Parts: sequence; C-alpha cells; structure tokens
Amino acid sequence: MSNFCKRLSVIACAVAACCVVAGAAHAAKDKEKPVKLKVGDKAPEFTSVDDQGKAWKSTDHVGKKILVVYFYPADLTGGCTKQACGFRDDMEKLSSKDVEVVGVSGDSAENHQLFKKVHNLNFTLLADEKGEVAKAFGVPLRKGGDFKFEFEGKEQVLTRGVTASRWTFVIDQDGKIVHKDTSVKAPKDSKTVMEVVAKLQKP
Repeated sequence: MSNFCKRLSVIACAVAACCVVAGAAHAAKDKEKPVKLKVGDKAPEFTSVDDQGKAWKSTDHVGKKILVVYFYPADLTGGCTKQACGFRDDMEKLSSKDVEVVGVSGDSAENHQLFKKVHNLNFTLLADEKGEVAKAFGVPLRKGGDFKFEFEGKEQVLTRGVTASRWTFVIDQDGKIVHKDTSVKAPKDSKTVMEVVAKLQKP
C-alpha cells in the first residue's frame, strides 16, 4: 500500500471514530433532556418500592382505577404533611369514585412507614430514592438531605436520596394524563384532584 493510501486509511478511521464519539455524545445528551409530559400524553410506565418495601408496578394499577400520582419533597415536613393529610381525609370520597392515590418522594420505605404511622395515612407511598420515577414524569429534582423529627420521645433522623418538586398528575383509566399541576397548593391538592375527577366522570 502506498504512503498516500495509508494516509487516506488513517484519515478515514479517524473520521469514523469521531462520528462514533459524536453519536454517543448526542445520544447521552438526548438521554439527559428532561421529559416534558402534557395533558393528553400517555403516562409513563414505572416500577418503584412501596412503604412496605415491596415492588410496585404502575401496570398493575393503571386501567383499573383513576390513578393520582403526586410528588412531594419530604416526609413529615410542614407542607408535605398538610398535603398528605388532605388526601387522607378525602380518601373515602376518592375511593368511592374509583380513585387510587400514591405519593412519591425521595424518602426510604422506612421513612414512609414512620410518616404513615404518625399521621394515620391510608394510601400508598413510594420510595423514589434515586429519583427515577420523578425523572420519568419530568419532575425537577434537587439534592437529598436529612430531616430531624421527634417521635415517642426519640429523635429520628430521616435521610432522603433526592428532593422532588411538588407536582401532581391524574391518570385516567386509558392510561392518559388528564391533569398536570406544577404549582400545587399543598393543603388544597386533594380538593383540586376531586374537582378534576368530578369533571372527568361527568356524563
């Protein structure tokens, strides 16, 4: 092979390598792009861990009932407690309309167990410690942290992996998003959801 041909071969290999690297970088960049779901979109399928440490799959729930998936920053904090207690107090009304509620935060299953025990919460909480469910819904995340809480005379330290923004989604029985709220008013969230469900079920 002549020197000229060798140089051409080297150049071709270099160009090919650059294309591969550029393609990989582009793919990685696309993967990092935040998801932007809107009303009418199909809700993402996801698997998480519930407050009992068991696997929870959305495919086992979507289609059977109207599903409310609400993301909140942290267990046992002020606004999050008001939001959770609102759903607790309205759960009988929501259940009568075939509505299932799940709360999602970066807290562990153990944190969720304490949260449920302290406030007698009557619905499922999902432990999204790495923020994978939040990312699937496009919910913004911040770093996790610690929260100190005293219960039964003992100080508890609750550590969460990530801190999710307070967003609420309602998914109909066809698996489509019918409500997306990125400016949730914590104490009124359950009431807002009930209004959405009432409109959805209106003949």
